[in-house]
Amino acid sequence: MTRFSFDLKATDGKARTGVIHTPRGDIRTPAFMPVGTAATVKAMMPESVAATGADILLGNTYHLMLRPTAERIAKLGGLHRFMNWSKPILTDSGGFQVMSLSDLRKLTEDGVTFKSHIDGSRHFLSPERSMEIQKLLGSDIVMCFDECPALPADDTRVAESMRLSMRWAQRSRDAFGDRPGHALFGIMQGGVTPHLREESAKALVEIGFDGYAVGGLAVGEGQEAMFGVLDYAPDFLPTDKPRYLMGVGKPDDIVGAVARGIDMMDCVLPSRSGRTGQAWTRRGQVNLRNARHAEDPRPLDEHCTCPACRNYSRAYLHHVVRAGEMIAGMLLTWHNLHYYQELMQGMRDAIARGQFAAFEASFHAQRAEGDIDPL
Repeated sequence: MTRFSFDLKATDGKARTGVIHTPRGDIRTPAFMPVGTAATVKAMMPESVAATGADILLGNTYHLMLRPTAERIAKLGGLHRFMNWSKPILTDSGGFQVMSLSDLRKLTEDGVTFKSHIDGSRHFLSPERSMEIQKLLGSDIVMCFDECPALPADDTRVAESMRLSMRWAQRSRDAFGDRPGHALFGIMQGGVTPHLREESAKALVEIGFDGYAVGGLAVGEGQEAMFGVLDYAPDFLPTDKPRYLMGVGKPDDIVGAVARGIDMMDCVLPSRSGRTGQAWTRRGQVNLRNARHAEDPRPLDEHCTCPACRNYSRAYLHHVVRAGEMIAGMLLTWHNLHYYQELMQGMRDAIARGQFAAFEASFHAQRAEGDIDPL
Protein backbone atom coordinates (compact mmCIF):
# COMPACT_ATOMS: atom_id res chain seq x y z
CA MET A 1 0.00 0.00 0.00
CA THR A 2 1.15 3.52 -0.80
CA ARG A 3 1.94 5.27 2.46
CA PHE A 4 1.11 8.90 3.07
CA SER A 5 4.09 11.09 2.18
CA PHE A 6 4.95 14.59 0.99
CA ASP A 7 7.40 15.26 -1.83
CA LEU A 8 8.52 18.90 -1.91
CA LYS A 9 9.38 19.59 -5.56
CA ALA A 10 10.42 23.25 -5.65
CA THR A 11 10.47 26.48 -3.67
CA ASP A 12 10.48 30.11 -4.77
CA GLY A 13 10.98 32.42 -1.83
CA LYS A 14 8.66 30.94 0.79
CA ALA A 15 6.23 29.61 -1.83
CA ARG A 16 6.35 25.84 -2.27
CA THR A 17 5.07 23.25 -4.73
CA GLY A 18 5.02 19.52 -4.26
CA VAL A 19 2.92 16.36 -4.19
CA ILE A 20 1.18 14.62 -1.30
CA HIS A 21 1.03 10.89 -2.00
CA THR A 22 -1.90 8.87 -0.64
CA PRO A 23 -3.32 5.43 -1.47
CA ARG A 24 -6.32 7.13 -3.12
CA GLY A 25 -4.23 9.38 -5.33
CA ASP A 26 -1.81 12.29 -5.41
CA ILE A 27 -2.60 15.80 -4.21
CA ARG A 28 -0.72 18.53 -6.06
CA THR A 29 0.29 21.46 -3.88
CA PRO A 30 -0.51 24.26 -3.41
CA ALA A 31 -3.94 22.63 -3.23
CA PHE A 32 -7.41 24.07 -2.79
CA MET A 33 -9.95 21.69 -1.26
CA PRO A 34 -13.61 22.26 -2.19
CA VAL A 35 -15.83 21.85 0.85
CA GLY A 36 -18.33 18.99 0.86
CA THR A 37 -19.85 19.77 4.26
CA ALA A 38 -22.64 17.21 4.27
CA ALA A 39 -21.06 14.67 1.89
CA THR A 40 -21.75 16.90 -1.11
CA VAL A 41 -20.23 19.98 -2.70
CA LYS A 42 -23.40 22.00 -3.01
CA ALA A 43 -24.81 22.35 -6.56
CA MET A 44 -22.13 20.02 -8.00
CA MET A 45 -21.92 16.37 -9.04
CA PRO A 46 -18.73 14.65 -7.82
CA GLU A 47 -17.66 14.08 -11.42
CA SER A 48 -18.03 17.81 -12.06
CA VAL A 49 -15.89 18.66 -9.04
CA ALA A 50 -13.18 16.32 -10.31
CA ALA A 51 -13.43 17.91 -13.77
CA THR A 52 -12.46 21.29 -12.28
CA GLY A 53 -9.08 19.80 -11.28
CA ALA A 54 -9.71 19.13 -7.58
CA ASP A 55 -7.49 16.38 -6.15
CA ILE A 56 -9.13 16.29 -2.69
CA LEU A 57 -12.35 17.28 -0.93
CA LEU A 58 -13.09 18.32 2.64
CA GLY A 59 -15.85 16.67 4.68
CA ASN A 60 -17.21 17.92 7.98
CA THR A 61 -17.14 15.81 11.14
CA TYR A 62 -19.67 17.92 13.04
CA HIS A 63 -22.33 17.88 10.33
CA LEU A 64 -21.86 14.22 9.41
CA MET A 65 -21.93 13.01 13.02
CA LEU A 66 -25.31 14.70 13.41
CA ARG A 67 -26.76 13.68 10.05
CA PRO A 68 -26.76 10.95 8.79
CA THR A 69 -24.26 9.83 11.55
CA ALA A 70 -20.82 8.38 11.08
CA GLU A 71 -22.04 4.93 12.07
CA ARG A 72 -24.58 4.89 9.23
CA ILE A 73 -21.96 6.05 6.70
CA ALA A 74 -19.58 3.32 7.88
CA LYS A 75 -22.34 0.72 7.54
CA LEU A 76 -22.85 1.88 3.95
CA GLY A 77 -19.19 1.50 3.03
CA GLY A 78 -17.55 4.72 4.18
CA LEU A 79 -17.68 8.32 3.04
CA HIS A 80 -15.95 7.79 -0.32
CA ARG A 81 -18.50 5.23 -1.46
CA PHE A 82 -21.39 7.09 0.18
CA MET A 83 -20.75 10.30 -1.77
CA ASN A 84 -19.22 8.69 -4.89
CA TRP A 85 -15.80 10.34 -4.57
CA SER A 86 -12.80 8.06 -5.15
CA LYS A 87 -10.05 10.63 -4.53
CA PRO A 88 -8.69 11.65 -1.10
CA ILE A 89 -10.92 13.23 1.54
CA LEU A 90 -9.81 15.35 4.48
CA THR A 91 -12.20 15.69 7.39
CA ASP A 92 -12.00 18.48 9.94
CA SER A 93 -12.31 17.57 13.60
CA GLY A 94 -15.59 19.31 14.40
CA GLY A 95 -14.00 21.74 16.84
CA PHE A 96 -14.67 24.89 14.82
CA GLN A 97 -18.33 24.06 14.16
CA VAL A 98 -18.92 23.25 17.83
CA MET A 99 -17.67 26.77 18.58
CA SER A 100 -19.51 28.55 15.77
CA LEU A 101 -22.80 26.67 15.28
CA SER A 102 -23.89 24.86 18.41
CA ASP A 103 -25.83 26.27 21.36
CA LEU A 104 -25.16 25.92 25.07
CA ARG A 105 -21.61 24.67 24.63
CA LYS A 106 -19.97 23.35 27.81
CA LEU A 107 -16.19 23.05 27.59
CA THR A 108 -14.16 20.87 29.98
CA GLU A 109 -10.79 19.13 29.91
CA ASP A 110 -12.55 15.99 28.71
CA GLY A 111 -14.23 17.59 25.70
CA VAL A 112 -17.25 19.61 24.66
CA THR A 113 -20.93 18.99 25.35
CA PHE A 114 -23.21 20.86 22.96
CA LYS A 115 -26.69 21.04 21.50
CA SER A 116 -27.25 20.26 17.84
CA HIS A 117 -28.17 23.26 15.69
CA ILE A 118 -30.51 20.92 13.79
CA ASP A 119 -32.82 19.55 16.47
CA GLY A 120 -31.44 20.59 19.85
CA SER A 121 -30.26 17.08 20.78
CA ARG A 122 -27.27 16.91 23.13
CA HIS A 123 -23.92 15.49 22.04
CA PHE A 124 -20.41 15.09 23.42
CA LEU A 125 -17.27 15.50 21.33
CA SER A 126 -13.78 14.73 22.61
CA PRO A 127 -10.44 13.99 20.96
CA GLU A 128 -11.16 10.27 21.20
CA ARG A 129 -14.69 10.58 19.80
CA SER A 130 -13.51 12.84 16.97
CA MET A 131 -10.90 10.22 15.99
CA GLU A 132 -13.54 7.49 16.16
CA ILE A 133 -15.93 9.44 13.92
CA GLN A 134 -13.26 10.22 11.35
CA LYS A 135 -12.16 6.59 11.31
CA LEU A 136 -15.77 5.50 10.70
CA LEU A 137 -15.95 7.98 7.83
CA GLY A 138 -12.74 6.56 6.35
CA SER A 139 -10.99 9.92 5.97
CA ASP A 140 -7.60 9.89 4.25
CA ILE A 141 -6.46 12.92 6.23
CA VAL A 142 -7.76 13.29 9.79
CA MET A 143 -7.55 16.49 11.81
CA CYS A 144 -6.83 16.40 15.53
CA PHE A 145 -9.51 17.81 17.82
CA ASP A 146 -8.88 21.36 18.99
CA GLU A 147 -10.57 24.39 20.50
CA CYS A 148 -10.70 27.51 18.39
CA PRO A 149 -11.51 30.77 20.20
CA ALA A 150 -12.96 33.62 18.17
CA LEU A 151 -10.72 36.62 17.70
CA PRO A 152 -10.11 39.18 19.04
CA ALA A 153 -9.33 37.61 22.42
CA ASP A 154 -6.80 38.50 25.11
CA ASP A 155 -3.54 36.56 25.39
CA THR A 156 -4.61 34.82 28.59
CA ARG A 157 -7.69 33.32 26.92
CA VAL A 158 -5.73 32.43 23.78
CA ALA A 159 -2.92 30.79 25.79
CA GLU A 160 -5.35 28.70 27.86
CA SER A 161 -7.16 27.58 24.73
CA MET A 162 -3.94 26.77 22.89
CA ARG A 163 -2.56 24.67 25.74
CA LEU A 164 -5.83 22.78 26.01
CA SER A 165 -5.64 22.13 22.27
CA MET A 166 -2.09 20.80 22.66
CA ARG A 167 -3.24 18.37 25.35
CA TRP A 168 -6.06 17.34 23.07
CA ALA A 169 -3.55 16.95 20.22
CA GLN A 170 -1.66 14.33 22.24
CA ARG A 171 -4.91 12.52 23.02
CA SER A 172 -5.84 12.65 19.32
CA ARG A 173 -2.47 11.17 18.41
CA ASP A 174 -2.88 8.37 20.95
CA ALA A 175 -6.44 7.61 19.82
CA PHE A 176 -5.57 7.69 16.11
CA GLY A 177 -3.00 4.94 16.54
CA ASP A 178 -1.16 3.35 13.63
CA ARG A 179 -3.23 3.51 10.43
CA PRO A 180 -1.03 2.92 7.34
CA GLY A 181 -2.22 4.94 4.36
CA HIS A 182 -4.06 7.45 6.56
CA ALA A 183 -2.62 10.67 7.96
CA LEU A 184 -3.20 12.74 11.09
CA PHE A 185 -2.56 16.49 11.05
CA GLY A 186 -1.90 18.60 14.13
CA ILE A 187 -3.35 22.11 14.40
CA MET A 188 -1.26 25.08 15.56
CA GLN A 189 -3.10 27.63 17.68
CA GLY A 190 -1.97 30.79 19.45
CA GLY A 191 -4.01 33.62 17.97
CA VAL A 192 -1.91 36.52 16.69
CA THR A 193 0.79 36.22 19.37
CA PRO A 194 4.18 34.99 18.06
CA HIS A 195 5.45 33.31 21.22
CA LEU A 196 2.18 31.39 21.65
CA ARG A 197 2.31 30.24 18.03
CA GLU A 198 5.90 29.07 18.56
CA GLU A 199 4.99 27.24 21.77
CA SER A 200 2.12 25.50 19.98
CA ALA A 201 4.30 24.48 17.03
CA LYS A 202 6.99 23.03 19.29
CA ALA A 203 4.39 21.00 21.19
CA LEU A 204 2.95 19.59 17.96
CA VAL A 205 6.33 18.72 16.46
CA GLU A 206 7.30 16.92 19.67
CA ILE A 207 4.11 14.82 19.44
CA GLY A 208 4.74 14.17 15.75
CA PHE A 209 2.18 14.48 12.96
CA ASP A 210 1.98 13.72 9.22
CA GLY A 211 1.14 17.35 8.47
CA TYR A 212 0.45 20.58 10.29
CA ALA A 213 -2.35 23.11 10.07
CA VAL A 214 -2.30 26.78 10.97
CA GLY A 215 -5.59 27.08 12.83
CA GLY A 216 -7.32 29.91 14.60
CA LEU A 217 -7.25 32.29 11.63
CA ALA A 218 -10.04 33.51 9.34
CA VAL A 219 -12.13 33.83 12.51
CA GLY A 220 -12.60 37.61 12.50
CA GLU A 221 -9.08 39.00 12.67
CA GLY A 222 -8.96 40.41 9.11
CA GLN A 223 -6.51 39.83 6.27
CA GLU A 224 -3.77 42.13 7.56
CA ALA A 225 -3.61 40.33 10.91
CA MET A 226 -3.84 36.93 9.21
CA PHE A 227 -0.94 37.72 6.90
CA GLY A 228 0.96 39.08 9.90
CA VAL A 229 0.72 35.66 11.54
CA LEU A 230 1.56 33.84 8.29
CA ASP A 231 4.70 35.95 7.94
CA TYR A 232 6.24 33.87 10.73
CA ALA A 233 4.02 30.96 11.82
CA PRO A 234 4.78 28.52 8.94
CA ASP A 235 8.48 28.94 9.70
CA PHE A 236 7.91 27.18 13.05
CA LEU A 237 6.74 24.03 11.22
CA PRO A 238 8.81 21.27 9.55
CA THR A 239 9.70 21.93 5.92
CA ASP A 240 9.17 18.27 4.94
CA LYS A 241 5.49 18.14 5.98
CA PRO A 242 2.41 19.73 4.37
CA ARG A 243 1.15 23.01 5.85
CA TYR A 244 -2.59 23.59 5.81
CA LEU A 245 -4.32 26.94 6.39
CA MET A 246 -7.86 26.19 7.52
CA GLY A 247 -10.92 28.02 6.20
CA VAL A 248 -9.25 30.36 3.69
CA GLY A 249 -10.51 31.96 1.55
CA LYS A 250 -10.78 34.65 -1.08
CA PRO A 251 -8.40 34.42 -4.06
CA ASP A 252 -6.14 37.18 -2.74
CA ASP A 253 -6.04 35.42 0.66
CA ILE A 254 -4.95 32.24 -1.09
CA VAL A 255 -2.21 33.86 -3.16
CA GLY A 256 -0.91 35.68 -0.09
CA ALA A 257 -0.94 32.47 1.95
CA VAL A 258 1.00 30.55 -0.71
CA ALA A 259 3.53 33.37 -0.85
CA ARG A 260 4.06 32.80 2.89
CA GLY A 261 4.63 29.04 2.69
CA ILE A 262 1.16 27.44 2.85
CA ASP A 263 0.47 24.23 0.88
CA MET A 264 -3.25 23.50 1.42
CA MET A 265 -6.43 25.55 1.87
CA ASP A 266 -10.19 25.08 1.97
CA CYS A 267 -13.20 27.40 1.96
CA VAL A 268 -16.94 27.34 1.29
CA LEU A 269 -16.66 30.66 -0.57
CA PRO A 270 -16.60 29.48 -4.22
CA SER A 271 -19.70 27.33 -3.80
CA ARG A 272 -21.53 29.75 -1.48
CA SER A 273 -20.82 32.64 -3.84
CA GLY A 274 -22.07 30.61 -6.80
CA ARG A 275 -25.39 30.02 -5.08
CA THR A 276 -25.84 33.76 -4.50
CA GLY A 277 -25.08 34.98 -8.02
CA GLN A 278 -21.43 35.86 -7.39
CA ALA A 279 -18.61 34.81 -9.70
CA TRP A 280 -14.86 34.98 -9.09
CA THR A 281 -12.72 35.82 -12.11
CA ARG A 282 -9.20 36.96 -12.94
CA ARG A 283 -10.51 40.54 -12.64
CA GLY A 284 -12.19 40.09 -9.28
CA GLN A 285 -15.74 39.39 -8.17
CA VAL A 286 -18.70 39.80 -10.53
CA ASN A 287 -22.30 40.12 -9.33
CA LEU A 288 -24.53 38.56 -11.98
CA ARG A 289 -27.64 40.11 -10.40
CA ASN A 290 -26.58 43.53 -11.64
CA ALA A 291 -28.72 44.93 -14.47
CA ARG A 292 -25.67 45.78 -16.58
CA HIS A 293 -25.40 42.08 -17.53
CA ALA A 294 -29.00 41.78 -18.78
CA GLU A 295 -28.17 42.18 -22.49
CA ASP A 296 -24.46 41.32 -22.47
CA PRO A 297 -23.78 38.49 -24.98
CA ARG A 298 -20.19 37.96 -23.85
CA PRO A 299 -19.03 35.13 -21.61
CA LEU A 300 -18.36 35.69 -17.95
CA ASP A 301 -14.63 35.30 -18.66
CA GLU A 302 -13.45 34.99 -22.25
CA HIS A 303 -10.34 33.04 -21.17
CA CYS A 304 -12.18 30.49 -19.02
CA THR A 305 -13.01 27.01 -20.37
CA CYS A 306 -15.64 26.03 -17.77
CA PRO A 307 -19.17 25.19 -19.04
CA ALA A 308 -20.61 28.48 -17.76
CA CYS A 309 -18.13 30.52 -19.80
CA ARG A 310 -17.91 28.17 -22.77
CA ASN A 311 -21.62 27.73 -23.39
CA TYR A 312 -23.54 30.64 -21.83
CA SER A 313 -23.61 34.43 -21.98
CA ARG A 314 -23.60 36.91 -19.14
CA ALA A 315 -27.14 37.77 -20.19
CA TYR A 316 -28.27 34.16 -19.67
CA LEU A 317 -26.49 33.88 -16.33
CA HIS A 318 -28.09 37.15 -15.23
CA HIS A 319 -31.50 35.82 -16.28
CA VAL A 320 -31.29 32.51 -14.40
CA VAL A 321 -29.86 34.20 -11.31
CA ARG A 322 -32.68 36.76 -11.21
CA ALA A 323 -35.26 34.06 -11.94
CA GLY A 324 -33.97 31.89 -9.09
CA GLU A 325 -33.35 28.90 -11.35
CA MET A 326 -31.26 26.03 -9.92
CA ILE A 327 -29.00 26.04 -12.96
CA ALA A 328 -27.67 29.46 -11.88
CA GLY A 329 -26.05 28.03 -8.75
CA MET A 330 -24.82 25.00 -10.67
CA LEU A 331 -23.13 26.99 -13.42
CA LEU A 332 -21.63 29.67 -11.19
CA THR A 333 -20.36 27.16 -8.64
CA TRP A 334 -18.73 25.16 -11.43
CA HIS A 335 -17.14 28.35 -12.74
CA ASN A 336 -15.89 29.42 -9.32
CA LEU A 337 -14.36 26.03 -8.51
CA HIS A 338 -12.81 25.92 -11.98
CA TYR A 339 -11.31 29.37 -11.42
CA TYR A 340 -9.92 28.40 -8.01
CA GLN A 341 -8.28 25.26 -9.41
CA GLU A 342 -6.90 27.21 -12.37
CA LEU A 343 -5.42 29.69 -9.87
CA MET A 344 -3.75 26.84 -7.97
CA GLN A 345 -2.31 25.36 -11.17
CA GLY A 346 -0.99 28.76 -12.17
CA MET A 347 0.80 29.09 -8.84
CA ARG A 348 2.21 25.55 -9.03
CA ASP A 349 3.62 26.25 -12.49
CA ALA A 350 5.03 29.64 -11.49
CA ILE A 351 6.78 28.24 -8.41
CA ALA A 352 8.27 25.39 -10.46
CA ARG A 353 9.66 27.94 -12.94
CA GLY A 354 10.95 30.26 -10.21
CA GLN A 355 8.55 32.99 -11.36
CA PHE A 356 6.12 33.25 -8.46
CA ALA A 357 6.80 36.95 -7.83
CA ALA A 358 5.85 37.75 -11.44
CA PHE A 359 2.72 35.61 -11.12
CA GLU A 360 1.71 37.40 -7.94
CA ALA A 361 2.27 40.82 -9.52
CA SER A 362 0.18 39.87 -12.56
CA PHE A 363 -2.59 38.51 -10.32
CA HIS A 364 -2.89 41.79 -8.43
CA ALA A 365 -2.59 43.91 -11.59
CA GLN A 366 -5.51 42.10 -13.28
CA ARG A 367 -7.68 42.46 -10.21
CA ALA A 368 -6.86 46.16 -9.99
CA GLU A 369 -8.23 46.63 -13.52
CA GLY A 370 -11.64 45.39 -12.38
CA ASP A 371 -14.33 43.62 -14.40
CA ILE A 372 -14.60 44.34 -18.13
CA ASP A 373 -16.70 47.37 -19.04
CA PRO A 374 -20.32 46.62 -20.00
CA LEU A 375 -21.40 47.00 -23.62
